[in-house]
Amino acid sequence: MNYLKRGVLQVGDRDTMAVTAIYDSVVKTASSKVIEALVLLFLRVAVAGIFWRSGRTKIEEGSALQISDTAYFLFENEYAGVPLPSEFAAIAATAAEHVFPILLIVGLATRVSALALLGMTMVIQLFVYPEAWWTTHRLWAAMLLVLIVRGAGMFSIDHLLAKGRSE
Repeated sequence: MNYLKRGVLQVGDRDTMAVTAIYDSVVKTASSKVIEALVLLFLRVAVAGIFWRSGRTKIEEGSALQISDTAYFLFENEYAGVPLPSEFAAIAATAAEHVFPILLIVGLATRVSALALLGMTMVIQLFVYPEAWWTTHRLWAAMLLVLIVRGAGMFSIDHLLAKGRSE
C-alpha cells in the first residue's frame, strides 16, 4: 500500500505523477489547433445539416428552390405566431436555411451565419414551438454559440481570409 499513507494519496508518488503526465498529454493533444479545427468543422457540418434539411422540406420536389404550397400553408397557419407577413417569413426562412448552412460548411462568414441561425432558432423558440427549448433548441443554440465565439477554425475560408489580411 505505497499509494496510501494513513489514507491520503501521496502527491509526488510515481504512479500519481505518471497518471498526471498522461492526463496532461491528453489535454495538450485535445487542445491542439488541428483537433480544435476538426471539432469546429464537425460542428459546422452538424448544425448546417439541421437547417439544410429543414430548408429542403420547404422546397417543391424536383425543383431547386421553388417554395412549396405546403410551406406557404405552414407559415400561414402553424407558424402564424411569427410577427412577420407569412409569405415574407416563408421566403426568408427558406432562403436562410439554404444560404447559411452552405456558408457554415465552407467556413465563410461563419460567425455571422451562426448568429443569423441563432436568431432564427430564437424566433422558432419564441413564436412557433416554445415547448421545444429543452428538447431541441438549447442544443442548436449551444452549437451556434460555440461557432459565434470560436469561429470556423483553421479548416475554413474565414481562416484563409484572415491569414491573407495578416500577411
